Amino acid sequence: MIILGLNAFHADSSAALVRDGRLIAAAEEERFRRIKHWAGFPSQAITYCLSEAGIKLSDVDYVAFNQDSRANLLRKITYFITKRPNINLMIRRLRNRRSRAGLPVLLEQAFPGQTIRAAIHPVEHHLAHLSSAFHVCPFDEAAVVSVDGFGDFSSAAWGVAAGNDISFYGRVYFPHSLGIFYQAITQYLGFPHYGDEYKVMGLAPYGRPSFLDTMRNIVRLVPDGGFELNLEFFRHHREDIPYQWMNGSPEFGDLFSPALEHLLGPRRAPTDRLEDRHNDIARSAQAMYEEAFFHLLGNLQQRSGFTDLALAGGCAMNSVANGKVRRNTPFRRVYVQSAAGDAGGAIGSAFAVWHKLGGKRNFVMDHAYWGPAFNAMEIQLHSGRC
Repeated sequence: MIILGLNAFHADSSAALVRDGRLIAAAEEERFRRIKHWAGFPSQAITYCLSEAGIKLSDVDYVAFNQDSRANLLRKITYFITKRPNINLMIRRLRNRRSRAGLPVLLEQAFPGQTIRAAIHPVEHHLAHLSSAFHVCPFDEAAVVSVDGFGDFSSAAWGVAAGNDISFYGRVYFPHSLGIFYQAITQYLGFPHYGDEYKVMGLAPYGRPSFLDTMRNIVRLVPDGGFELNLEFFRHHREDIPYQWMNGSPEFGDLFSPALEHLLGPRRAPTDRLEDRHNDIARSAQAMYEEAFFHLLGNLQQRSGFTDLALAGGCAMNSVANGKVRRNTPFRRVYVQSAAGDAGGAIGSAFAVWHKLGGKRNFVMDHAYWGPAFNAMEIQLHSGRC
């Protein structure tokens, strides 16, 4: 059985190929396009995966896609009816849904003359994340957590997994999101590009958590292990935030409202000098993220009793928090998917379909070297030394 997994129409577009439950190849489109976090349809990554497996697109049995527009549909409808956000936001989401429905057409355009017989399997976003971690980890059973910005109207999901099965204990739904919180603070601190959150994580050690009580006005913890945002400080739930997802570097408009500047002071421009206040805000945001993260993990560990943990989702790239898991919780072994962000959704969606169709676990992803390799001569040629 050959399954092609895709993360498409989103940042970090990627492809992965699984044959009989074993990963054969995986790559991000940015490696071929040479544009960081490239968003769109990963045609070149697909080409690489097929070549690495020595097959054609017509040999693929299933295409797994890490998004399912039917997931949480009732919650979506209820939200749009009761909250009545900006009409342009609703129109944009409908257009995005149509573009994703055109996946077979895009495959035909990218691979002209090839017969496509694969069945298309949409996989709910956080299930793909959890599968990308648990189904390739060395644990027979574990607690599982996915935390990111948003995917399929949800920003976090957690539960337990054993054997082939993943069971959900809880979720955090739109518009609440730790990923959106961290991204908004990143923008406020003058780092406007998609993926700049690592700069805030790196800036945090230079400051003090003097704004932590203020951050607790922005993010609130709830008893089941979840969290919610004080929406006064955000725009994403009611306005059409400008963004660009197709065929290039992802771009995002401001996620925070003017109320955040009233709370924290004027935003920093990208060209402004970094001051102690900015360092302290970065440290406080990191501390708030960790407070919410360990609140979730603590509740999950107590409920599940497991001491093994599998992590995925974009927020699982917060290595500072990850490094404190064994210190701050009873979890003793931790597996973090190396492609924890949406790129790993290509791997997760493929494995989710493999297990949905009755496949057994027979693979451990113990390294991240699944993309293109280059010998010394090729490196010299590309560097212009020959």
